[in-house]
Amino acid sequence: MVSLPASFARAFGQLGDPAILRVLGKTLAITLAVFAVLGLALWYALSSAIEGWGYSLGSEIGALVAVLLTALGGWLLFRLVALFVLQFFAGEVVEAVEARFYPEKAAQVRAIPIREEMQHAARGALRALAVNAIALPFALVLLVTGVGTAILFWAVNGWLLGRELQDMVWLRHRRSPDEKPPVGALQRFLLGGATAGLMFVPFLNLLAPVIGAASATHLVHRRREAASA
Repeated sequence: MVSLPASFARAFGQLGDPAILRVLGKTLAITLAVFAVLGLALWYALSSAIEGWGYSLGSEIGALVAVLLTALGGWLLFRLVALFVLQFFAGEVVEAVEARFYPEKAAQVRAIPIREEMQHAARGALRALAVNAIALPFALVLLVTGVGTAILFWAVNGWLLGRELQDMVWLRHRRSPDEKPPVGALQRFLLGGATAGLMFVPFLNLLAPVIGAASATHLVHRRREAASA
């Protein structure tokens, strides 16, 4: 079996690559900007709502509440926002990994039609909404366990992430819609689960989307090489 830890080790080892650093800088800047805008919007909405009830909220208290709620929302939503932002730059991560480790594969990349990209994005968004909607009632029930909700959302995000990370690479190289992806369901889940796990760790959660995309590139290409050997 192609080693998933080896794929992650190579991804971590390439963090100093200028191309990877550029993508990391862009994704971090845009992700943090999104949360800054959300924080300001939350502050104004909260102040307006409280003033509408006939109370006055001091600017310092309003700012503090907005910061706390934004931090909480950021912890819960960071994975989704970061991966959404990464979608725009995923190709750069994959290209950087392929250029260094798989130059012959980089020369075989196919041009993905806009229609196919849009269809894939729409399917991914609908899949994420549907799976999270199904998981939400179970998550509420599991709140009494203390850890059950976190485990459930980790598993759900792991399954969704594994699929998305694989497709970032695989769609660039498959020759027909009927061609099966080289990464099996278990390894795909482990890839997504490991990436989702990194997103729970302070500081590493900033690197996790790029690490996940780079690891997926190694995993897809090494699985293809093993299958053709």
